[in-house]
Amino acid sequence: MTLDLASFAAERGIRYFMISFTDLFGGQRAKLVPAQAIADMQRAGAGFAGFATWLDLTPAHPDMLAVPDPSSVIQLPWQPDVAWVAGNCVMEGQDVAQAPRNVLRRLIDEAAAEGLHVKTGIEAEFFLLTPAGDQISDPFDTAAKPCYDQQAVMRRYDVVREICDYMLDLGWGPYQTDHEDANGQFEMNWEFDDVLVTADKHSFFKFMTKSVAEKHGFRATFMPKPIEGLTGNGCHVHISVWDGKGKDAKANVFASDKGQGQTGEVGLSDKGRAFLGGIMKHASALAAITNPTVNSYKRINAPRTISGATWAPNSVTWTGNNRTHMVRVPGPGRFELRLPDGAANPYLLQAVIIAAGLSGMRSNADPGKRWDIDMYAEGHKVEGAPKLPLNMLDALRAYEADGELMQMMGVEFSKAYLKLKKQEWNSFVSHFSRWERENTLDI
Repeated sequence: MTLDLASFAAERGIRYFMISFTDLFGGQRAKLVPAQAIADMQRAGAGFAGFATWLDLTPAHPDMLAVPDPSSVIQLPWQPDVAWVAGNCVMEGQDVAQAPRNVLRRLIDEAAAEGLHVKTGIEAEFFLLTPAGDQISDPFDTAAKPCYDQQAVMRRYDVVREICDYMLDLGWGPYQTDHEDANGQFEMNWEFDDVLVTADKHSFFKFMTKSVAEKHGFRATFMPKPIEGLTGNGCHVHISVWDGKGKDAKANVFASDKGQGQTGEVGLSDKGRAFLGGIMKHASALAAITNPTVNSYKRINAPRTISGATWAPNSVTWTGNNRTHMVRVPGPGRFELRLPDGAANPYLLQAVIIAAGLSGMRSNADPGKRWDIDMYAEGHKVEGAPKLPLNMLDALRAYEADGELMQMMGVEFSKAYLKLKKQEWNSFVSHFSRWERENTLDI
């Protein structure tokens, strides 16, 4: 039964709704709608000029309507007279094919038609910076190895406690928060769920974290590499596939009774191996979505950080419980994709995982050799494993060359994404940098 948003507002004392959608670049867009008008909006949607956001539309296009999905509604814990609700973008009665949430919804339906329901959990990392964004907010957070530093996490207790309290109130099941490997960096985890629920929560989490940080006089950023020399913001994804949705899911399709040995299958079923094979097969193209900015490539393929490790991959390899590879299988029934970073679009991230995984399952793709080595110290021993793209342009070219993945993600989406991202790259390379003057002036 569909939730009636007007009744929801009356019961909870909500005065306004934020009808929100996420554009191709991960920008979160919204209109503030009085509760008195939400019934009409639930039926017809809130109007937007798509060209004014990062979508491949023109000023001549008709209104784009964001039709709220009531299942996603969240009352803002820090502003309880406002509720946030994700919108599905529609134009002239048809889904906007390039809109990220629509891309994900279509792939969810495609997987469900084959009896597959993907569940994921993410590890969201962020920095707390000064308002200008040019330095970390805690002047005492200077340790060479600051990961899990209890003094540092307690100095920002007010911020992380408030965010965690809100997740508890919302029923997300948060289970741990820590100071991460970089100075000024934190990670917060909550329970895994169906991919659309995870994507909506991921989108809202970024909004909530930034809002709470601003309230305390700080600036939260999910930028992949905001501080030179420090570990970057990853967004690791734990992936499993089930035979039903939500609480109706009865069995983990990835689970295996083969055990977990040094040379065994680390508890992945044949279907799990094939899904992983799809991730490995499409990894270079995947990076265009999972690592979507110029700055993303300062995190992967990065030099050693102050702490001693980047905790980011540089090659297309997988392993058991070993954090130096692109994929690790920490235990039976799931695997962790360590490639994505904090700039990844919450909806496209989940969509491209389904697309690559479905491709692997349909072709019974082989994930290749399992490598039980420290990639940071012994990566030179690996033969035949592709290196990850060195920059955003290489990633875009890899995506454009991967016709199967482009088809799976949708041709209209893929063309729009490539067009706008190439424009972004051209803007970057036309920028005149300080490095050029310092290294070329006296040539």
